[in-house]
Amino acid sequence: MPLSDKDRIFTNLYGIHSWKLQEAMRRGNWDGTAGIIAKGRDWIIEEMKQSGLRGRGGAGFPTGMKWSFMPKASPDGRPSYLVVNCDESEPGTCKDRDIVRNDPQTLIEGCLIASFAMGAHAAYIYIRGEYYNEAVVLQAAIDEAYEAGLLGKNAAGSGWDFDLYLHRGAGAYICGEETALIESLEGKKGMPRLKPPFPAAVGLYGCPTTVNNVETIAVVPEILRRGATWFASFGRPRNSGTKVFCIQGHVNKPCNIEAEMSIPMRELIERYAGGVRGGWDNLLAVIPGGSSTPLLPKSICDDVLMDFDALRDHKSGLGTAAVIVMDKSTDIIKAISRLADFYKHESCGQCTPCREGMGWQKRLMDRMVEGRAEIEEIDLLEGVTRQIEGHTICALADGGVWPVQGLIRHFRPVMEERIRTYKQKHGGGMPLAAE
Repeated sequence: MPLSDKDRIFTNLYGIHSWKLQEAMRRGNWDGTAGIIAKGRDWIIEEMKQSGLRGRGGAGFPTGMKWSFMPKASPDGRPSYLVVNCDESEPGTCKDRDIVRNDPQTLIEGCLIASFAMGAHAAYIYIRGEYYNEAVVLQAAIDEAYEAGLLGKNAAGSGWDFDLYLHRGAGAYICGEETALIESLEGKKGMPRLKPPFPAAVGLYGCPTTVNNVETIAVVPEILRRGATWFASFGRPRNSGTKVFCIQGHVNKPCNIEAEMSIPMRELIERYAGGVRGGWDNLLAVIPGGSSTPLLPKSICDDVLMDFDALRDHKSGLGTAAVIVMDKSTDIIKAISRLADFYKHESCGQCTPCREGMGWQKRLMDRMVEGRAEIEEIDLLEGVTRQIEGHTICALADGGVWPVQGLIRHFRPVMEERIRTYKQKHGGGMPLAAE
């Protein structure tokens, strides 16, 4: 059974209605917020744990557990902060953009409740620089909430003082990594920090900090209003709740849709996006969770479920749930080469394996696109990715090599055939050492 409208959290995802406060309140936002806060920090965190919500920004870490890492009280009087990651720079991902521009009060109310649960009197929303119009809407929505007494002193009549600030980034992919985001928020160059210490101990301005994705925070109020059991009733164990999926590429109706977790990929694409262009049999591959997750061929897409565990079992991931559909007209090697180019460009250069390795990967992939290589160099390319993966401070390098690993895993025969075709036309390849 598809998710019914009454169970959808984002009731204005498509912007059919106004984003303004009064309309949002008519849709149910800010209903009983003070009563939720009155139940206390421990109750809120326990409910979040019971709901099974896992981070919607890509990593999938249990939200309630993450909140519980925050100190009850700082022994040296340091404040605590919530930082909301609205950088959303993962290619293919556009869910937070629609939440911010069409349903911003879900996020603002979530910021208040989540901050209270972690003992924070202030929160910062870090929004990517390209989201200019979205930042204008979000700031206007924050201003409306202040004017209505929902933010500031005694926020929403809860007895909790709370301030919310919007900070615009400058468009760097690396600032989606939580410690790089914090560095940027402090006015420094956005580069990841070595962990530990983790942000829950030493974060923004050296204070206890939790960084959560927009969607993660925006679903909090409705979970607490309806109860953890309601949210946990969707999806499989450890993969519960509803999720906004971004379906794009070679489908008849690209869309963002809120659906239940663990929905079969084929059902998701055919029910909500009008199916694959030319029919399901014309499908070549799908990138299931944004550009950093390894692609899956049609044979796996036929029956795989869209959740963290099912996709991990096939050596891919749910990531941000940005579903990129590619039909048989796709030059799959060129598509993955384009992603390799993106990650080379976005590397901050701090870690040698990433700084140097992404260049190696890009140059090898350029040659694979043409077929101007030796078949043995496919193994060399995979070896390069293995030397990069797991050897850097942050996960950008891992995400940068996983698409190439997925290509080799599932489409190695296509790569070999291209090399053979090039040799037939040009009379031999060009080994890497010759360049």
